[in-house]
Amino acid sequence: MAETQNNSDVAAVDALSASFKNIKSEIAKVIVGQSDVVEKVLISIFCDGHSLLVGVPGLAKTLLINTIADVMDLSFKRIQFTPDLMPSDITGAELIDENRKFVFAKGPIFANIILADEINRTPPKTQAALLEAMQERKVTSGGTEHKLDLPFFVLATQNPIEQEGTYPLPEAQLDRFMFNIELDYPSFQEEVDIVNNTTSNREVKLDKIISGDEIRKYQQLIRKIPIAPNVLEYAVGLATKTRPNTSGAAEVVNNYLSWGAGPRASQYLVLGAKCHAAINNKYSPDIEDVKAVAHSILRHRIVKNYKAEAEGISINDIIERIL
Repeated sequence: MAETQNNSDVAAVDALSASFKNIKSEIAKVIVGQSDVVEKVLISIFCDGHSLLVGVPGLAKTLLINTIADVMDLSFKRIQFTPDLMPSDITGAELIDENRKFVFAKGPIFANIILADEINRTPPKTQAALLEAMQERKVTSGGTEHKLDLPFFVLATQNPIEQEGTYPLPEAQLDRFMFNIELDYPSFQEEVDIVNNTTSNREVKLDKIISGDEIRKYQQLIRKIPIAPNVLEYAVGLATKTRPNTSGAAEVVNNYLSWGAGPRASQYLVLGAKCHAAINNKYSPDIEDVKAVAHSILRHRIVKNYKAEAEGISINDIIERIL
């Protein structure tokens, strides 16, 4: 019986790997380059996590998320965060109908994939409403709980340049995001391809590769993937090394960090490594799989001190030295 179950799980991992490759090739019909970004977003979806996308305007973040939702046959809503956005503008509100009874009008959060555009432009109260929904997978209005559609993912964007008039997310709220994914400018050839595709009458028909039910099955499968004790300890050790002035802290951490990653980083390092292994046709993660997801998981969970700022040491430099 156990052998049959194992064979079934192995076949499911093979199916996940095949689906992942099909999804990526379908997305590539619309999105030029950004292979690592697409991979990280898909890993976070298969791990039932949320992602923060950090990049300058014009890098096709909205198009990317919309394309992913289309290929995965998921409903998609974009919320533009502004200083005057209220929590009820996201979650919905109680309204009086024609019979003078209160009814709940659902807000845009009731979709499978939410693009929270420029999340740092809205006040903390509105940010908190979104983050509560991310954590609880529900919203409460008028004392009544309303469950969100599953699967449910929030992909929030931040512009790293303009910080005037923004409300940066506190570390405790950043910790709710599995990944911090950095988007960079395309290469010259990629930009040539992008401009060529977007300034012609080329139309692309995308196929639906996977359904919401299949995604939820894959999320459960990833948690079942076994992990060797030494790989688990490596992942936890990586998180503990980022905590300054503790017994396991690396020297670079004591010199340049004022705050390190919490236990949620260890959990996501293990989940992310399991998914990274599965999409690469491996049935158990190794240390290389942990390293592959480490930057995006640790980047927004560690805080530089003044010495690092003065010496021009970046968060990515510190993570690289810890690895």
